[in-house]
Amino acid sequence: MSGEFYAIVGPTAAGKTKAAFELARRLSGEVVSVDSRQIYRYMDVGTDKISPKDRKIVPHHLIDIADPDEEFSAADFVRRAEDAVRRILARGRIPILAGGSPLYYKALEGNMLSDGLPKDPTAREHLEREMSEKGNEAMHVRLAEVDPDSALRIHPNDTYRLLRALEIWTLTGKSPTEMYRDRKKIGGMKIFYFGVKAPRDVLYKKIETRAAEQFSSGYPEEVEWLMSRGYSAGHPSMRGFGYKELVLYLKGRMTLEEALLSDIKSTKAFSRRQMTWFSQFRPILWYDLSDINFDKVVDEIAMRISGGELS
Repeated sequence: MSGEFYAIVGPTAAGKTKAAFELARRLSGEVVSVDSRQIYRYMDVGTDKISPKDRKIVPHHLIDIADPDEEFSAADFVRRAEDAVRRILARGRIPILAGGSPLYYKALEGNMLSDGLPKDPTAREHLEREMSEKGNEAMHVRLAEVDPDSALRIHPNDTYRLLRALEIWTLTGKSPTEMYRDRKKIGGMKIFYFGVKAPRDVLYKKIETRAAEQFSSGYPEEVEWLMSRGYSAGHPSMRGFGYKELVLYLKGRMTLEEALLSDIKSTKAFSRRQMTWFSQFRPILWYDLSDINFDKVVDEIAMRISGGELS
């Protein structure tokens, strides 16, 4: 898509959602969520979605667009996001991208594989059984042997993309990196990033507080409801931290306190990986976002966007 677009990025709990809401409100804009978990319906507490009340004040797109058992690729996301952006622009409003999924941003920029690559349920089932027997780390070692570049990009715990990479290699005899070089390009946005962050101790405290509030505000009940409707731990939507721990809790294999502590630990580790990923994004301006300077930061970002002071 032509033109320059703007995104609010940063680690989880840094304040992206609040900043994007205020920014869109001040600029007569609308928010396009770039979050691989908030796309799923019925998963509200655990994904920390913005409230329906606030969505009526500032329209948000790409939230609640897929069922928890639905396969939703990065290519699917690009198509839906580009459509949302076109419609926002057609109404004379400003699209503000916001979220913490680096892969989706890279897909929007055109840095991803085509969704036209082969798939085979039988091959996937075989790989899933092998992963169950040997573990994530062993499968990640295999990926590193056939495609070191992909192994660097894909975390061992990202089982969906780890298996997809191995599936591509199994079916084509080529590494995902090789296929990437010959891909049909999808996406192509030019994005300017505004990064929001906080000192690690402050961020960790926010993560701990948010997780405790989620667990006491219906998170276990949300997961119990999902499981009662047949959404199992095997679905990609349910493999994220928090959800997977609560599945174990509801199966009697973990106490609620253990589930909370594990969720907090995983979320902190994820926040560190997000900072590693986003620190490589260009062009980007970083801001230390806190309650004290929140309005000042949002005002400065709004001024830069409306004034075109980004060169």
